[in-house]
Formats: sequence, structure tokens, C-alpha cells
Amino acid sequence: MRRRKSIRKIEITEGSGNVYADIGVRDPEAMAMKAKLVMKIDELIKDKGLTQIQAGQLLGMPQPKVSALLKGHFRGISERRLMDCLMRLGRDIQVVVKAAPRNRQHGKISVEFA
Repeated sequence: MRRRKSIRKIEITEGSGNVYADIGVRDPEAMAMKAKLVMKIDELIKDKGLTQIQAGQLLGMPQPKVSALLKGHFRGISERRLMDCLMRLGRDIQVVVKAAPRNRQHGKISVEFA
């Protein structure tokens, strides 16, 4: 018996670098920034060996909200609240505002971790 090989062509589209913009989410830069902040919060919680209950107590939010946050459900949480979580986890926050390059009309938001 012969086996048939099926070769399918997969179309690949290069993204913009922001998945939220690529899928048409409203305010994609803010969502990308929140995602990076949440990833850092998750990393710090794991590094400290905290349970979600302990993390909730430290962050000032109930465990179900911590669970939702770590699963990527952060639409209703402000950037300021996420920065507060990072401060409660022992991180300093520094906001730097600088001129955009001349080749761009508008500025952009970026998050960097030191």
C-alpha cells in the first residue's frame, strides 16, 4: 500500500512587531506595553516563589484577579496599576520622555527592563 504525501502551502504574512495592531485591537501600543509589564510581574512572582494568594496579598488584589492577570486578561487594569504591582514587587519605575526621530511624525511607547 502506498502512502500519499500531502504538501500544503501555508501563507505567511510578516507582522508589524505588535500582535495587537496586527489583529486590530483598539489601542495596540498600550496593550503591548501592558503585556510586557504583566510578563515581568509573572517573572517576579515566580522568582520570589509566591503562590497566587501570596502575590495577591502583596499586590493588593484578590487571587482570582491575579490568576486572570497572569493568564493575559488585563484589559481592565491600567498601566499605572501594573506599575504599582511592579513597585510592590521591589522594582523602581522610571518614565523617560524623549523626542521621536525625525523620520516619524508621532512618538511611540516602549518598555525596557534593566
